[in-house]
Amino acid sequence: MISPVPITVYADNSVYGGIFDPGIDRPSQEFFLQVRQGRFDLVTSNVVEDELALAPERVRRQYEDFLPVSRLVVPSGQAIALQEAYLQAAIVTERWATDALHVALASVHRCKIIVSWNFRPIVHFDKIPLYNA
Repeated sequence: MISPVPITVYADNSVYGGIFDPGIDRPSQEFFLQVRQGRFDLVTSNVVEDELALAPERVRRQYEDFLPVSRLVVPSGQAIALQEAYLQAAIVTERWATDALHVALASVHRCKIIVSWNFRPIVHFDKIPLYNA
């Protein structure tokens, strides 16, 4: 049964491109279908937008197509402080600072789920409990 209240989710750039990648195209398409159906309240950020600036046109278009049904957030002092806390706690290294910012933005904006195909610094099973700590 689908909840009548949409679940707030943050999608990083990998999900927008995922609809064009064999192997993750179907789950990505299903996710965006459920966004359209109102299952998810989609949160994105200007960080995602910046990362997609050099992406292929069809990926940028996918992102732009969902902007009208998304809540666009920007890094606040609170999100940047949380990102810094993740770095200081060595959850990720400076190399993955942008990914830590994605997690911080999702946390600050009370997203229940982070949707990502980035399995190293974001949705890796060893990292999730550390972010939650």
